[in-house]
Amino acid sequence: MDPVVHFEMPYDDRERVAKFYRTVFSWDLKMLGEDMGNYVLATTATPGERVGHEAAYGAIGGGFFKRNNDWPAQYPSVVIAVQDIRAAMKKVKDAGGEVLGEPMPIPGVGDYVSFLDTEKNRVSILQPLPMGKG
Repeated sequence: MDPVVHFEMPYDDRERVAKFYRTVFSWDLKMLGEDMGNYVLATTATPGERVGHEAAYGAIGGGFFKRNNDWPAQYPSVVIAVQDIRAAMKKVKDAGGEVLGEPMPIPGVGDYVSFLDTEKNRVSILQPLPMGKG
């Protein structure tokens, strides 16, 4: 079973989006630099923290990326970790989905590519770097 490990949403104004999620949900937001595409990394829960109805164990974090007119399907998305990104891309195509481009390396993280499922939902897959390789 391949787990959901991350979510993503586009932004037009990173200061505004960070302020919103920090204010409304008290998320910890880290502004990454230009070398990381001005990504805003979101931590949504502290490991072991109780949030009322269930523990935050297994909660996922996420991030926000700058909207880019040259990229397709920039909507909220979940990211699913896979063992082999090329094999997963083939499974997506064979099941009727559409892979959106080629995998791109994310420094210190792994290889990443988005796809459209059969319902045209944008989803992403990530082949994480082995532990200790970042």
